[in-house]
Amino acid sequence: MPDIENAKILIISTHGFEQSELEVPRDTLRAKGATVHVATPNGKPVKGWDTDNWGREAEADLGFDRIEVADYDALVLPGGQINPDLLRVDDRALLVVRSFAEAGKPIAAICHAPWLLVEAGLAEGRRMTSYPSVRTDVSNAGAEWVDEAVVVDRGIVTSRNPGDLEAFVDKIVEEIEGGRNRAAA
Repeated sequence: MPDIENAKILIISTHGFEQSELEVPRDTLRAKGATVHVATPNGKPVKGWDTDNWGREAEADLGFDRIEVADYDALVLPGGQINPDLLRVDDRALLVVRSFAEAGKPIAAICHAPWLLVEAGLAEGRRMTSYPSVRTDVSNAGAEWVDEAVVVDRGIVTSRNPGDLEAFVDKIVEEIEGGRNRAAA
C-alpha cells in the first residue's frame, strides 16, 4: 500500500450526506497529500445536510459510471441519514462497494453509511460500529456491533458519528499505509 502522499481515494455520495462526514475526510486526506475524488450518481454536485437543514454542495469529479476501482487505494462512505439510504438501493453504488472489498482495498464507512456495507453483504462475521439507530440492521446482518469511536475489521473501517471524525480519518490513513487488520476480507 502507498504512503498517504501517493494514495488515491474515492468518496461516493449523493444528496443528503452529513456535511462534515464528507468534507472532513476529503479535506484532511487532501491536506495530507492524497488525491481524493468525489463520485456522484450522475457526476454532478450533491447537496449536503448540515445539522437540521440543507448545507453546502460538494463538487463531483466523476459519475458512478466512470469509476475504475483499480485506480484507487481506498473508498470512503460518508453518512447522514439520507445519503446512505439512497445509495443502498443504487446497484451501481453497491457494485463499487463490493468491488473495493473483492480487491482487498480499505473501505471506510461512518454514521449511517454501514447500511451500504450491510446491503453489499459485507457485514456478516465482522466487528463494526455505526450510528446507534443502525445498530439493529448491522447486528441483523451478522456483524458484532460495538460502541467504539472507530473499529477496523479486515480492511473495513467504521465509526459512529461526526464526533469520531479525527479517529476515523487517522484509521483510514493507517489502513491505506498497510493496515494491520486487513487479513482476508
